[in-house]
This record gives sequence, structure tokens and C-alpha cells, in this order.
Amino acid sequence: MLPVVGLSERREAVKPPTSDDNACEIFIEVEGQKEKIPLETYITGVVAAEMPVSFKKEALKAQAIAARTYALKTTNYGKTAIAPTVARQVFYDEEQRKANWASNFLGNEKKIVEAINETKGQVLLYNNELITAMFHSTSNGKTESAYGYSGNNVPYLQSVASVSDQASPKFTAEQEWTLAQWNKLWPVQWQASDFNRVQLFYNDSGRVDRLQLGNNVWTGREVRTILGIPSTDFTINYNNTTRKVHVKTQGYGHGVGMSQYGAEAMANEGKTAAEILHYYYQDIEIKKIDACLK
Repeated sequence: MLPVVGLSERREAVKPPTSDDNACEIFIEVEGQKEKIPLETYITGVVAAEMPVSFKKEALKAQAIAARTYALKTTNYGKTAIAPTVARQVFYDEEQRKANWASNFLGNEKKIVEAINETKGQVLLYNNELITAMFHSTSNGKTESAYGYSGNNVPYLQSVASVSDQASPKFTAEQEWTLAQWNKLWPVQWQASDFNRVQLFYNDSGRVDRLQLGNNVWTGREVRTILGIPSTDFTINYNNTTRKVHVKTQGYGHGVGMSQYGAEAMANEGKTAAEILHYYYQDIEIKKIDACLK
């Protein structure tokens, strides 16, 4: 009789990210996790959480390099903890990946681990310093500049065209509220007539810089937070017949840095991870870190 192969034995087909097994290995402290996690294992969990596993390997590799850079920059090479949330980077541990992927776990894990191993240690640098490697799901057809997002000009975070994002399932969205529901969200009370005099001011990337209603002014980012909408590229309309407020958005996320769906489109065109990264982050270098120097 052939021996029964258990899950633990079958899993040998999925080799974890490789390690040099030296004292210089970097560990990442993830809030909510009991123990610190080896850097490349952590990046496996980030890529699994942040990008669809169905994407091309070159897109996954680009995501791995961006996520590794972001993690090291944010944690100062593992010296401080990082939250596993959209405010930082989402992270799925192995248990979560098994639950999400079920019977597809082995194949999906293998694909992502290969992308991690093929980019092991690679990070993005500008003037020999780690960049803030911001990324987002889907742009509105153009990425947002760091200046447009925060008012701070960052040389490697400029606005670039990303028109292929329009094919993303997350490109457009519509939400509606009754006027009563709408007013529960705002610190001021709107009247139906206010929607005829509200003003939206857009920046160069087509996103709302500010919304003005009389003497009240909110930034596009503040409006996005108040309404819980996908992006700051939005329009607001009030339907007098249904008495409902309609908000339509384009894009998903803050729009700064690499567009994930844009990366997938470039990968489908045959572009490499390096080409994707050099497109979305200007004048950067891709180098392998030496953890022993940290």
C-alpha cells in the first residue's frame, strides 16, 4: 500500500523564501503577531494580501520590491513595528493565506514565493536612500504626485499616465445616501439647495484638491475620509426626484506611486518588474541590500 502523504509532507513542494542563515538577517515586528518574522517571509504575506495572486509574476515581483522597500523604510530596517493595515501594508500570515486560498494554497503560495525569491533583498533607492515606495490599487488614469497628495514635492513620486487602469474592476464606483444619511457624516448640515452651490476644485491629476461650501472648506482627502469613498477623484450630485446624494469616483486608493493594476497591464505587455518600477518611481535605482551593514 502506498503511504498516505500528509499536508506537512506535501507542503515541502512550496519552499519558503530562502535565507542566508546568517546573523545579519532582518526580522520584522508586525503588530498583532506573537513573534518577529524574517523579512522575506513577511514580504510573502504582504504580496499575498496586497496584490491578486492571479497577476503576472513580473507584477508580483514589482510589488515584492516595493513592499520590501516600504517595510524597511517604515521600520528602520526592523527596529520598529509595522501595522498590518491599509495605513501601512496589509499582511496575511500563513494561516490566513490557507483560509483565503483553500485548495489553491499550494499553487498560489509557490507562485508568490518564487516572486519573492527572484527579488530577494532588492530595494528601491534614490540618492542611495530607501524611497517611500507608496503604491495603490487603481489610478484614475494618472497617478497622483506626492505634492498633489500632501503638498510635499518628492522627486521620485511624480504624476505619470496610467490609462490602462480604466480596465480595472475598481476603476469606477458609485455610492448614494439620503440627505439624512449624508448629514450624519458631516460636521455641518446640508440643504438640498446646497448641492447647486458646492464647488469642487481639481488638481493637475484630476483629483479634488478641495471642496468649498460657502465659508466651509475641506480637502479632497478629508472628504474621502468623511464619506469613505475609494478615491479623491469624485463628483457629487443631488437628485431632486429621488432625494438622494450620488457620488461617483474614479480610481481606488490614494493614487501615489505604483498602480497595481497598471503594473499588471505593463506585465501583460511583456514589461519586466524593473521596467514597471522605473516607470512609476522616477530616477530610482534597484539594488540589493546588505543587511550586515545595517
